[in-house]
Amino acid sequence: MLCERTGFDHKTVNKVFAGDPGVAIGAYLKIMAVLGMESNFSEVAAHDELGIKLQNIKLLEGSK
Repeated sequence: MLCERTGFDHKTVNKVFAGDPGVAIGAYLKIMAVLGMESNFSEVAAHDELGIKLQNIKLLEGSK
């Protein structure tokens, strides 16, 4: 039903729910709107302290 309401195929919808960074931001917005979550969009790009720490750890591990 979500595919029908957004016009996206199952593959794209699955990628959005998996957090695939290769999916266009418009797809995220459209799915959030269909789910009634468009007001939460600002949280998607919110400052993520834990995410930043995890990213920094990965960067440090890669430089060894």
